[in-house]
Amino acid sequence: MKMLKYSFGLFLSALVFLSSCRDFVEPNIPYSDFDTAAYLRTISRTSTSFNFFDLANSKFALTLEAVDAEDGATVETVEIRVRHRRLIPGVGLEYIPAIGTDDVLVRTLQASDFQPNSESRFLRTSFEIPALDAIQALGLTPADIEGADAFEFRLVLNDKFGRVFTDSNADANVKGSPFYASPFFYNVAVICPSDLGGTYEFEQSNMESVYGSCAGTITGTTTWSPVASAPGAYRITDGTFGFWDCYGDSWGSGSVRINDACGALSMTGADKYGASYSMTVVSVDANNLVFQWLNSDGETGLVTVKSNDGKPWPQLR
Repeated sequence: MKMLKYSFGLFLSALVFLSSCRDFVEPNIPYSDFDTAAYLRTISRTSTSFNFFDLANSKFALTLEAVDAEDGATVETVEIRVRHRRLIPGVGLEYIPAIGTDDVLVRTLQASDFQPNSESRFLRTSFEIPALDAIQALGLTPADIEGADAFEFRLVLNDKFGRVFTDSNADANVKGSPFYASPFFYNVAVICPSDLGGTYEFEQSNMESVYGSCAGTITGTTTWSPVASAPGAYRITDGTFGFWDCYGDSWGSGSVRINDACGALSMTGADKYGASYSMTVVSVDANNLVFQWLNSDGETGLVTVKSNDGKPWPQLR
């Protein structure tokens, strides 16, 4: 029993000693050019997208922690650099600046921007880059920006010893490991928030089909359900908007979507027979969205979908 008490006392002493030890920075931070180094741990990503419809109030915002052997005190400056990217169908990626050339400086953080905090011994900073600042730094205007564009932000850490740390000399562990959380590189997408989900009343006319006819105008309701895996896509309850029911068929297991790409509407998917669907917007105002749907079997109809109270149609095309 005496030996057990003695062993337990040693264990408690070890725990007290270990808990009182100061956390240490792993000296061999994996960089290609240095044995010891510094990195910028991403504490929070406050904003990492730009709203296409509200560029004036969009921003790129992070909270960073400077981690090094001096608790962040070796940081001299951190450059925030940016490049603009667009995917052009059938062509590929277009960069501004061009790929293979340097990105442009949009802001420089100073050592004084990194301050103590209550959660860690390492110095931290929070910053915001307004979308308009990034656009201007690139020599562009808001009119040059399109939905689905992206801004590539890159951080360059310069320390007081003249060393430079960025995404090009950090290895995969620094950039991708949750422990380091220091990619030095952030993609900020230009997104177009879409909120077209709901159940709407509709009227349909000018219906044509080789399989049956339905004279005059039909009415009903259509439900547009957001597709979680595809932002801006809405699964609709009936791609023919009641036309098949009118001439004696039924929609059944058909799967057709309406897609909102920054206000440009399209229709995709197929019915239970495999026929594909498309649409052409005729007109849109706050109260009525008018479009012609067409499937690959030649069936078509002119549909007017009415907005709901308190939720007018946005600017669509």
